[in-house]
Amino acid sequence: MDLINKKKKESILLKNNRVAILVDSCNDIPAHLTEKYGFYTMPLMINYKDASYKDGVDISPQEVYDSFKTEIPKTSLPLGSDIEALFDQIKADGYTHVIASILSSGLSGTYQTMTLVIEDRKDLTIEVIDTRNIGIGSGFIAIYAAEQLEKGLDFQEVVTKARQAVTKSTVFFGLETLEYLIKGGRIGKVEGILGSVLKIKPIISCNPEGIYDTVAKVRGRKQNIAKMLELAKEKVGNSKDYYIALCHGAAEKEMLQMKDSISDLIAGAKVYCEGQISPVLGVHTGPGLLGIGVMVLD
Repeated sequence: MDLINKKKKESILLKNNRVAILVDSCNDIPAHLTEKYGFYTMPLMINYKDASYKDGVDISPQEVYDSFKTEIPKTSLPLGSDIEALFDQIKADGYTHVIASILSSGLSGTYQTMTLVIEDRKDLTIEVIDTRNIGIGSGFIAIYAAEQLEKGLDFQEVVTKARQAVTKSTVFFGLETLEYLIKGGRIGKVEGILGSVLKIKPIISCNPEGIYDTVAKVRGRKQNIAKMLELAKEKVGNSKDYYIALCHGAAEKEMLQMKDSISDLIAGAKVYCEGQISPVLGVHTGPGLLGIGVMVLD
């Protein structure tokens, strides 16, 4: 079966379930998987003094990094009108049910905004999942939900399994600097100000409450990368059923070096993806971010 026909079959399968999957722009799901599963993407906002942009729609990660020389933008929640318009489109496309996979409520008010909006939507059955994660760590939940729909599970079964899978997804980030997390007020429980002086580079992740926390401390970039890979390998362990992803923020060369180091891990993954983080995440982490996401399902 050729790729085009395969995509058509998968799209029809999802539509026959009448279940749409909605994600936010901070899920970092690559374009080919977004297209494959027909995900609807809700953009967060990036705001400069003189203009506002929809995350990943009107502005790219590199444009955000380039703008740091003159202004570090702010970020904000999706526009209520955009959320309503997206639900209207889902309804018009013939869906009756929606699973919304949303970045951590501990890092953004997007989840709370979504829950308020759906109170007035009686034309769709909507379940909002707080992934308690960000980036591809959050995106994995949507991908997993789509796979469950492919298996023919009904709406409520998929929602239940997706919620159960939240604790199985992890993403580790190594940052060049904590300056942007501090400026953006997203530092969470990360201890970074003194560490910056000592050239200690923490590896951060989301804790069970969905807040940034330190999972390891190392000195220097090479040790930071090595420790991230070690943590990912430990997470996978002897699993035969897992997802893995690599991400970067203006650090593609280093990400590809990481890829070479875990080629065996990638070869055994049920899902593997790679790419640049969303512009919104880039605002809060700055250039030089490297990350690895793992979701263990067995």
